[in-house]
Amino acid sequence: MSTELNLTTNQRDRLIFAMDVPETEQARALVEQLGDSVSFYKLGLELMMADGYFELVDWLTGRGKKVFADLKFFDIPATVGASVRRLAKRGVTFATVHGNQGIMEAAAEAKGDVKILAVTALTSLDRGDLDDLGFQCDIGALVLSRARRALESGCDGVIASGLELPALREALDRRLLVVTPGIRPVDNKPVADQKRVVTVERAFSDGADCIVVGRPIRDAEDPRAAAEGIQETIAGVLG
Repeated sequence: MSTELNLTTNQRDRLIFAMDVPETEQARALVEQLGDSVSFYKLGLELMMADGYFELVDWLTGRGKKVFADLKFFDIPATVGASVRRLAKRGVTFATVHGNQGIMEAAAEAKGDVKILAVTALTSLDRGDLDDLGFQCDIGALVLSRARRALESGCDGVIASGLELPALREALDRRLLVVTPGIRPVDNKPVADQKRVVTVERAFSDGADCIVVGRPIRDAEDPRAAAEGIQETIAGVLG
């Protein structure tokens, strides 16, 4: 893990649970069910559309949990900077930004104690999707280019698929945090909206700082046991 950025001293914070549920009441119930098996929660756009998003953020931080506000800020730089500045008052640990260098710079300048993570290429995208969006380079080249720009912009890290981890670490070493979504335990079936996935073991072996896991925990027969199983896997890989 990146000692320069001092992400955490708690290995269990390496697992971030994606709280992809439609209502904050469901989110709170899941937190209670998961107990101490999860200490870090990602709250995204779906929950943002529900009542009580920021009350949920405050409730989580008040219980000693870390919060990743995955809102993928994308707007004119002044608006992004102002939004990040407001978010920083909530005590969140991570926030995401999407966009060009000016947008990333604005977020980084306004971040306060929040670590800003730049989105490289969504794990739902494949080569055909990039063609559709007008990108002529391959996914690996795009991810590396955006990661270099994130570093130059003052961002703390990036969101990147596990498939791009080795190249990121080779090119940039540990100068950026790398948070990896699209994690699928080997016994979990892939789903249609995640095209570039890796296992827990591969992600950490290749240099991820944290992983984001949603459905394999949320949809498990016993979510707490599923989370604990992933924590045990992480401990086994990292020693």
